[in-house]
Amino acid sequence: MSEETLEDPDQPTAIAVSAPREGLPETITNHEQLAQLVAAIRRGTGPVALDAERASGFKYSQRAYLIQIRRTGSGSHLIDPLYFTDLKVLQEALDGVDWILHAASQDLVCLAEVGLRPTASLFDTELAGRLLGFPRVGLGAMIESQLGFALAKEHSAADWSTRPLPESWLNYAALDVEFLIELWELLEQQLRDVEKFEWALQEFEHVKTTTAAIERIDPWRRTSGMHAVRKPRELAVVREVWQARDEIARELDTAAGRILSDSHIVNLAASGLTKSTELRQLSFMHLRNVKRNADVWIAATVAAHALADSELPPVKLPSTAPPPPRNWEVRNPEAWKRLEFARSEISKIAEKLGMPVENLMTPDTIRRLLWTPPESAAEVATALLELGARQWQIDLVGPVLETAIWNRPAPKAKSTESETKSEQVTIDADATNEL
Repeated sequence: MSEETLEDPDQPTAIAVSAPREGLPETITNHEQLAQLVAAIRRGTGPVALDAERASGFKYSQRAYLIQIRRTGSGSHLIDPLYFTDLKVLQEALDGVDWILHAASQDLVCLAEVGLRPTASLFDTELAGRLLGFPRVGLGAMIESQLGFALAKEHSAADWSTRPLPESWLNYAALDVEFLIELWELLEQQLRDVEKFEWALQEFEHVKTTTAAIERIDPWRRTSGMHAVRKPRELAVVREVWQARDEIARELDTAAGRILSDSHIVNLAASGLTKSTELRQLSFMHLRNVKRNADVWIAATVAAHALADSELPPVKLPSTAPPPPRNWEVRNPEAWKRLEFARSEISKIAEKLGMPVENLMTPDTIRRLLWTPPESAAEVATALLELGARQWQIDLVGPVLETAIWNRPAPKAKSTESETKSEQVTIDADATNEL
């Protein structure tokens, strides 16, 4: 392990690490090497630390271009998945073995694509850091604060589809799992010490069972700068050009933004130009990457303007989600009062527990419940479960939301019969409040 002391008068001394302690492992590129890895993993003990490197921003796909794995007694290993159709033989060796990942939701999908799925428990060190209230939960920051090692992170945005991979990149990748097992040991004990370990288990299970590739309705609507596109005809241009770009990006396996930027798509829509000759004169059409497929962008724009009105996309998709909170006070004053009360009380709980509010319960879950509340307090827990909340979150936040909905503070003394009847009238009136 290559080390040097970092001097920082404002921080405890950390040891800079540039290579794994046992040296850089050879990258696995054939089945013989993979069989040796499997044997090593089987000889190891305890959980495995896993990580994957993608080429986000460079490639269309989100596949893994390098997989790192480490286990006590097995050492660290680097796998180049481009040389294998799948890694089922490794999956068999990992059956029943606990996994440790950092920001697991970022890697579970691409690992599943090569046949690797957790079959036992999962521990997410980033989530653990959030529950413990760490101010920084990046892997490098947590390893430095908890273990005293400073990892170089200069290759985090590299194009991992590059071959051959430079040695400095491979060292960086190997270090991503080098300290994960030690970090897990510390974090698990800290979670137990502050009685948050059971909460963490629920969070980890949620990540393991719900993480999947995202399928969006009308993904073209997520084009950056769409706030400036307000007319159905302009939306049609965005849609047609975005879809044309997406087809090229998928075929070339190149990040869509490298073929045509979102800003250029929006500019095509906003220009209002309908003729090829006019569109070709737009300044950005002469840029090298845009010019390469200029005929495609122009054809898509012209086609959008030729659509019948009935073929134009609606300005907004139907939604069951509540409106943005900034509109609540006018549209639904009672819901606004519920939300303001809940925000204040939940912030107090989060501060007391030393953790981010959003980890106590997602803002979207809170808004959905308070905009259209259940008919009775007994249904709050069920509604929250259906919205994806975990039981520990419901136990902490549920009572606050009940109070917010029915404006009913926990009684300090037993209510009289007349007070109970009066209170029930209030509950019924508020619970049936219409928009």
